[in-house]
Amino acid sequence: MLSTEQLASFHTKLMKAKEEVETQLQDHFDLDRAHYRESMGELSTYDNHPADEGTALYEREKDVALNEHKKLQLLNINKALEAIENGTYGKCQVCGKEIPLERLEALETTTYCMKHSPDQITSHNRPIEEQVLKPPFGQFDLDERDESVAFDAEDSWQRVAEWGTSESPSDLVDPPDHYNDMNIEAEENLGYVEDFENFIGNDMDGKNITVYPNNLHEKYEQALDEEGIMTTFGDLPAYEHDPYADHEEET
Repeated sequence: MLSTEQLASFHTKLMKAKEEVETQLQDHFDLDRAHYRESMGELSTYDNHPADEGTALYEREKDVALNEHKKLQLLNINKALEAIENGTYGKCQVCGKEIPLERLEALETTTYCMKHSPDQITSHNRPIEEQVLKPPFGQFDLDERDESVAFDAEDSWQRVAEWGTSESPSDLVDPPDHYNDMNIEAEENLGYVEDFENFIGNDMDGKNITVYPNNLHEKYEQALDEEGIMTTFGDLPAYEHDPYADHEEET
């Protein structure tokens, strides 16, 4: 059982803690403003970088969490002060057993013994958004063993990222040479499988195969010339090699 001197000491500590918490709730969080931009003195965030917006929102969320924490702390302090007035301080409000002095000195606001403390219950509930917001694409991510070449979630992200993201080459330890190479697997073909499909076409009957010259066609031809081959997927029939013969046949 706590002595009169011990109760007086805990009462002094609790009153001091209450004063500090009330001051923090009054002065530090500035949550009376409707939008977080107002707390920064901004009339609009239209011209802000997305990363700056994310930082500002994170700080605002932190303020809200700290505010809730301080409110809970003040509630526990008031409960402990009420218990001192009622003569029940130092006893567990569930089982009525004496709370060890060491526990009270470490946590003077507690009115529970360690066994019946509600804080020992850990929630494993997760936000519902995590069902789809798992890296990199949540439930839309394809199995690594699936060799499908369909236009999937990763392709969708690559297509959108071509217009730019909140990252830049300077954000990386080993920055790429070009901003367009920032995308996930930026070198991957989009909308087609083989390189030549980007500049080869035919009519609706599969005939009249035509080459449509473009930058990728030039790169493709250059790569073939450097390797001394005609295709990237195997040798052509022998009669197709004539254009590459070094010498004309002797007659």
